[in-house]
Amino acid sequence: MFDGFDPAQEGIREALCTLGNGYFATRAAAAWAEADGVHYPGTYLAGGYNRLQTDIAGRTIENEDLVNFPNWLALRFRVAEEGWFDLNRVAILSYRQELDLRRGLLLSAVRFEDQKGRRTLLREQRLVSMADMHLGAVELTLTAENWSGPVTVRSAIDGRIVNAGAKLYRKFNNKHLEHLSGQIVGEDGVGLQVRTSQSQIHVAQVARTQMFLDGRVLEPRRRGVEEPGYICQDMTVDIKQGESLVVEKLAFLYTSRDQAISEASLAARKAARRAGRYDAVKAGHVLVWEDLWRRFDVRIEPDGPSFRPNISMLLRLNMFHLLQTVSVHSIDLDIGIPARGWTGEAYQGHIFWDELFIFPFFNYRLPEITRAILAYRYRRLDEARAAARTAGHNGAMFPWQSGSDGQEETDKLNLNPHSQRWVPDNSYLQRHVGSAIAYNVWQYFQVTHDIEFLQFYGAELILDIALFWSSMTALNNERGRYEIRGVMGPDEFHDGYPGAATPGLNNNAYTNVMAVWVLCRALEVLDRISKARRTELTTRLGISLVEIARWKDIGRRMYIPFHDDGIISQFEGYDALAELDWAAYRRKYTDIQRLDLILEAEGDSPNRYKLSKQADVVMLFYLFSADELGELFARLGYPINHDTIPDNVNYYVARTSYGSTLCRVVYSWVLARSDRPRSMVFFADALQSDVSDSQHGTTAEGVHLGAMAGTVDQVLRVSTGIEVKGDVLLFNPELPPEMECLESRIRYRGHSLDLRLTHTSLTVCGEEDLHVAPIALSVAGKTYDYISGTTRVFELNDGGKQPALSKG
Repeated sequence: MFDGFDPAQEGIREALCTLGNGYFATRAAAAWAEADGVHYPGTYLAGGYNRLQTDIAGRTIENEDLVNFPNWLALRFRVAEEGWFDLNRVAILSYRQELDLRRGLLLSAVRFEDQKGRRTLLREQRLVSMADMHLGAVELTLTAENWSGPVTVRSAIDGRIVNAGAKLYRKFNNKHLEHLSGQIVGEDGVGLQVRTSQSQIHVAQVARTQMFLDGRVLEPRRRGVEEPGYICQDMTVDIKQGESLVVEKLAFLYTSRDQAISEASLAARKAARRAGRYDAVKAGHVLVWEDLWRRFDVRIEPDGPSFRPNISMLLRLNMFHLLQTVSVHSIDLDIGIPARGWTGEAYQGHIFWDELFIFPFFNYRLPEITRAILAYRYRRLDEARAAARTAGHNGAMFPWQSGSDGQEETDKLNLNPHSQRWVPDNSYLQRHVGSAIAYNVWQYFQVTHDIEFLQFYGAELILDIALFWSSMTALNNERGRYEIRGVMGPDEFHDGYPGAATPGLNNNAYTNVMAVWVLCRALEVLDRISKARRTELTTRLGISLVEIARWKDIGRRMYIPFHDDGIISQFEGYDALAELDWAAYRRKYTDIQRLDLILEAEGDSPNRYKLSKQADVVMLFYLFSADELGELFARLGYPINHDTIPDNVNYYVARTSYGSTLCRVVYSWVLARSDRPRSMVFFADALQSDVSDSQHGTTAEGVHLGAMAGTVDQVLRVSTGIEVKGDVLLFNPELPPEMECLESRIRYRGHSLDLRLTHTSLTVCGEEDLHVAPIALSVAGKTYDYISGTTRVFELNDGGKQPALSKG
């Protein structure tokens, strides 16, 4: 809930209170607002991209953007012959905005007094329907407290829209929409059709607006106004002191990409004609949200006053955004998950590696969503193969930034706001994104055991990524080890060696280890799929016995750089870099999260120093348990002692500027059981990264979906110690001391399991389903058979580390 009108905070509120349903999303700008530097209305279609060119710094730059589509919300009003309502021209008596997470509603109330002393209460309620993916609705109630007179309401669809919601891209061409037509639809509706200029997405919106007074339908005088890209109706009625005028607006959005329609405009008109009242629409919408919370909610009972009272609310805010970014409506769409959701234009709506942090949330609750989003990558295999060939490699090389068709969307140049210089962006060298895709495929398979998906989609992805890593890898005969050269790691600050003429780093530890992991999984995939499918894929992809032998050899002899003291080097040569004077930079600058920009403005470079934007080496400890990582390193002939893991974490935590919200998630996770107080600091920072706008202005351009998912995932998976290994669902529970109880529902290989964890017991209660096979559960190292419909209580000793007794 937000109280008071603060122009500086409106952009953040609009992003945080965005409503969506997995098909489209609308920012929380007021219905009467226009883009004016304070407000920024935005409606984004999932996967709705368009490509434009801009001449910058002597080059022609091509950019693909998530398009801001016409504003269906637009509702303005005026009293008598006054101007249209404007918060800047009235005395605000009260201002409140509330996001109802349980019901998926945005509620707001403004009480104001105009220059003639007329006091008015304006209440708004809106939704983007979870029951009907094409529907958005708003109800506006205007109460005349001390006056009587005529009120004119203007209901519009505004297509005079440009993309201006992200500061970094404002110098790029931003007019993506072409006006097609606008018309009055029936007696109470307006319609607008637009088309994206390059991708040719035809979008049709039809909105019906009705007015009510004391529950009776009004027949106001209506006057249509049409301009290029804009269509509206003005409606005038008389109201008396104390009366409340209710305006209901239902808007329907269809596109030329929709299924089961003849034509978008016709479909929107038909849906509008069949629409009922706002309350009926709301009832269906709320019912779906009740079902979603039953499936996804994580319930926490605090233990004592040290537990922050807003943690549960913030976790639910994060879950809310995840559920409206992708939902059951997304399953039939060809979309990935953008780093900032559909809440703004940051990163141009592109898809990075954030799915690595997001998919676990869906894997254990609604894996059908993960399956559908993984198909986005599968459909772009041909583009990834073409990129690999162009770079001189085999297999599939996926882009660091992806949009509509899977080509590399990373900007060639980025503007440094400190120096106002355009600098090269070499982050496309983050080839590790392919490993993240393979990891996502494998984790989905582990939780679901969806062998059909693995055989016909997942296996091909993993094998093609393995082929790429094999071709990227070269044997260094002097070392007797394989190497990967010319890449960037997740750190993102280092894109080359000091003074080097060409970008790229050699033997980034994270990249090399993940490549080995992919090759190992590819070998396992070949063993798991049917003989016929194995023959098909190896023949079609050109995987010979010699190639398979090479994978095995790389998996035993990949080079991993180390410091002399046993710290894993972020990349070869990292240990020779200079130490940064962190204290001096913190004194000099109030915010050093983006040290790369600061150093470039000073004529320096992060390539000279031991520093990181975010977790790099430490990502290995985030993705793999100590046992898994130990097995990987032992396979490579680099025995790694469990005791050295904290040393590595501490080393890199001290050299991180936290220029990404994701690093706080990672550091909180890896410290959760070894250094609880420090872990909780990182967790609290990650949990509040958007509500506190910790990155100073970025939240207004879109929420940070990976960090949101990571915090929710940590509460469940770190507390329960849940993972899948060798067809066994493992629990290694250790409830944090701040919690008394944790409850959640998960799905695992067809089983719906309710989990209840306290400091003394873990209860697993399943719904009865005679069609699912029994599964194996392991609690703190002891394995049990589990049959659907039964309840098992595992009594825990030693703070939840050992099961004392199992009750069935």
